[in-house]
Amino acid sequence: MAVNFSVFEDFATVAGVRLGIAQSAVRYQNRDDMVILELAEGAEVAGVFTQNAFCAAPVQIAREHLAVQSPRYLLINTGNANAGTGKQGFANARRSCELLAAATGVEASQILPFSTGVIGEPLNMAAFERGIPLALAQLGEDQWARAARGIMTTDTLPKGYSHCFELDGHEVTISGISKGAGMIKPNMATMLGFIATDAQIDKMVLEQWCKRLANASFNRITIDGDTSTNDSCILIATGQSALTITDADSPVAEMLFNELKIAFQLLAQAIVRDGEGATKFVTVEVIEAREPQEALDVAYTVAHSPLVKTAMFASDANWGRILAAVGRAGVANMELDKIQIWLDDVRIVEDGGRCDSYTEAAGAAIFKQSEFTVRIALGRGDVTETIWTTDLSHEYVTINADYRS
Repeated sequence: MAVNFSVFEDFATVAGVRLGIAQSAVRYQNRDDMVILELAEGAEVAGVFTQNAFCAAPVQIAREHLAVQSPRYLLINTGNANAGTGKQGFANARRSCELLAAATGVEASQILPFSTGVIGEPLNMAAFERGIPLALAQLGEDQWARAARGIMTTDTLPKGYSHCFELDGHEVTISGISKGAGMIKPNMATMLGFIATDAQIDKMVLEQWCKRLANASFNRITIDGDTSTNDSCILIATGQSALTITDADSPVAEMLFNELKIAFQLLAQAIVRDGEGATKFVTVEVIEAREPQEALDVAYTVAHSPLVKTAMFASDANWGRILAAVGRAGVANMELDKIQIWLDDVRIVEDGGRCDSYTEAAGAAIFKQSEFTVRIALGRGDVTETIWTTDLSHEYVTINADYRS
């Protein structure tokens, strides 16, 4: 059940990107499960990948290929993560690149592989032999909506974004898709994100931007605190528009960066809104911190607390759970009498204790909303950090108990 979220269908084509989708039966029959993105020659690509030490074979190979070649194709499969699969997993991931390279006449190192799904099971290579020709036969610029569905696993809805606008007298397009619903925690998660623009962006600028954009979006979401083995976020600049960015500090560059930030954040927030079993979309904002890390430590401790998350699900304004989470976040020398906490505009904690004006009815009314903000002021500095999370419901347990069936 997605929270205040509807399917995005109005995709604009991005010159220099063609997409092909196939039903290859990686794990399930009769569902789109393989997606190929073909990039125009000269397109620049940057990526941010999982920080999990057990990162999957396709993640490691994608990193390796991205470091030495300009990618021409992205190859994505669902149903199997090809993680925890040892040497055979690496061999299978490399073989998938070789199959696509042979079919398209490019080098295998110009293929970036991506997998998502069940961990620890061998990759079904027959599916790639079936699916690659089928996907290539359907390549087209207008396949974004189907591709968004083709990368889903436990997602209930496809996730997409698209925007056409004029910048510095030039027409520019941004389109992107993402997937993810569980095993979501920063340092990327079991999520995939592919965002493309037709602007021409210097490779070094693109790499810097991809990291900054991911840190402001996909690395600021959490559903269950589990960091996956396969998460990847890819930013593509095809260079087909007349807009050229070589200086990241120019006013035009700043405007384009902000447009991309909107795309990244909405695609990341869509993952939270479609979180497994989610009934609430919750913003956790920590203000007046001394440094970013302590703000994030507090935000994630609150967001990951099962007691806080279940109270949110039950619409039970048990704000003492939030206070306890803040207190155990590990912030050194926290001055308790400076702590302030709000639920939206309802102050629940003032100067470290229950706010005199707070009423249980006011807190419960906020917790009953499908969206609200928990704002925590530490009274230590001027740093602010924001993350997005969900509640924890019975349905989350059911989904993850049944996922392999």
